[in-house]
Amino acid sequence: MAAAFKKFLPMFDRVLVERFAAELKTKGGIMIPDKSAGKVLEATVVAVGPGNRDKSGSIVPTSVKTGDRVLLPEYGGTKVVLEDKDYFLFRDSDILGKFE
Repeated sequence: MAAAFKKFLPMFDRVLVERFAAELKTKGGIMIPDKSAGKVLEATVVAVGPGNRDKSGSIVPTSVKTGDRVLLPEYGGTKVVLEDKDYFLFRDSDILGKFE
């Protein structure tokens, strides 16, 4: 996984995330069809850009770092395929929160 990100670095305040896989089985063991499974809103940050510049020209770093578990909006983001795996790019300001 790390080899793909040596070749790809998000620009400015962009954050590259990998969504968690949707649960396809309930706690009771009942299988959930793919169409009925909800969109997963949690993800792991795999790469971050250096940040955006403020009015004075200094760089404001992103609020998340690699490895953080974050909450995403239901819609948005840009799909990126690296080494046959789906990732999503979001702006730092689009991320709703991070889990401690």
